[in-house]
Amino acid sequence: MTLSPLIPTLSSPHTPTETYWGYDYDLVIVGGGIVGLTLAAALKDSGLKILLIEARVASAAVAKGQAYAVHMLSAQIFQGIGLWEKILPNIAKYNQVRLSDADYPDVVNFQTDDLGTPELGYVAEHYALLAPLQEFVQSCANVTILCPAAVVSTQNERDIVTINIKIGDENRIIRSKLLVAADGSKSPIRQAAGIKTKGWKYWQSCIVAFVKPEKSHNNTAYEKFWSSGPFAILPLPGNRCRIVWTAPHEEAKALCALNDEEFLAELTKRYGQQMGKLELLGERFIFQVQLMQSDRYVLPRLALIGDAAHNCHPVGGQGLNLGIRDAAALAEIIQTAHQKRQDIGNISILKKYESWRKKENLAILGFTDLLDRVFSNNFLPIVIVRRLGLWIMQRVPIVKIFALKLMIGLKGKTPQLAKR
Repeated sequence: MTLSPLIPTLSSPHTPTETYWGYDYDLVIVGGGIVGLTLAAALKDSGLKILLIEARVASAAVAKGQAYAVHMLSAQIFQGIGLWEKILPNIAKYNQVRLSDADYPDVVNFQTDDLGTPELGYVAEHYALLAPLQEFVQSCANVTILCPAAVVSTQNERDIVTINIKIGDENRIIRSKLLVAADGSKSPIRQAAGIKTKGWKYWQSCIVAFVKPEKSHNNTAYEKFWSSGPFAILPLPGNRCRIVWTAPHEEAKALCALNDEEFLAELTKRYGQQMGKLELLGERFIFQVQLMQSDRYVLPRLALIGDAAHNCHPVGGQGLNLGIRDAAALAEIIQTAHQKRQDIGNISILKKYESWRKKENLAILGFTDLLDRVFSNNFLPIVIVRRLGLWIMQRVPIVKIFALKLMIGLKGKTPQLAKR
C-alpha cells in the first residue's frame, strides 16, 4: 500500500502488462469517502491491483462533522470485511425506534423483540466510520492511495480507460481496466461521461445539529413526522443526540438565523420533554434536500456508486447505507469476474451490478419520497389514511416486521460479504 502525495512508479505506456493493451491498475476508484473506501476494503483479498484517488487530505476528510444511521445490513457488510470490531466501540446502538405523526397519540414502537436481535441499528459520526476505513485500506497490499490528487480527464478505449491525474503541479497518465466514480452527488466523472440524471430538489431543507439532553436517550431513535417535514433524533455515545430537522426552505433559514437560546426553544417544541433540558453542542448546518437517480449506473469501463449514482430524502437515514450496499455488490461482481478470468470493465459484467442495485435503490428512493409527501401535509384524507396506516402497523405484526426490515436494509438481495 502507498499513502503519499507522490506519484507511484507506473509502467511505460509502451510496455504492456497484458497481451492486448498495457494497464497500470485493474481498478481505479475516484473518491476516498466512506463508500469509495468500502469498495477498496471489500476487495482486499481479490487479487486486483487498485488505485484510490482522493482530492482532500485524509485529516480534513475525517474532520467532516456528520453522523449517520448505520443499518443492520451495513453492519453485516463491515463485519464481512473484517472492520466491524474497530468501528463498534465508537458508535451508539439503538434498540428501539419510535415512529409518530405530530401530536397523534398512537406511536409505532419498534423493538428488538420484533426481530429477535440485540439491537435494531447503530448511529455513527463521520470520523467513526471513515478513520477505521482509512486505516484498514492503508494496510491493503493491493491498494495504492493518492491523496490529495484530482482527475483531470478520462478517455475510454476498447480495452482500457486512460485517466489523467493531477497531483500538485504534475500530471500523469495512468491506465486501468475499470474506473469507479465514488465522487459524490455532483460527480465530475458522471458528468464527463454524459450520464444524465432524473430527480428534483425538494421544497425542504434539513437542519442538522448535535445536542446533549439532560436525561438519558436510552438508546432510542425517534422519527417524528410534522406537516413541515420529518424530525429525527439519533442517539450517539456520551448521551449525545444528532437531530435532523426538515422544514421548508425559508423556515429552515429562519431557524438557523436564531441565536442559540431561541433555537433551543424552538427545538424543544419539536423534540419533546422526554429527555429534559437540551444543550446545543457545536454549530448547526443546513442543506437542501434532493432526490436523484442516474439514468445509467454503468458504461463500458465505468461504474457509479453511492451519491454519484443516487440521492434520496434523509428520512429513515437511507442514503449512506445505499452506497455501502452499492460498494458490496460491485465488489462481489467484479471479484467473481476476476476469479473467472473475465474482463471486469466489460459492460456485460457491469450490467449485473446495475441490474442488482438500480432497481433496489429506486425502490428506496420511492419509499422515502412517499413517506415525506404523505406525512408533510395537512390534507385531511391523507392524514386519516396515514394515521390508519400507523394504527395497523403497530397492531399487525407482519406489517410491522416488513416495515422494520425495509427500514434497516433487510429486504432485497444480500451481498455475500454480509453472509460471512
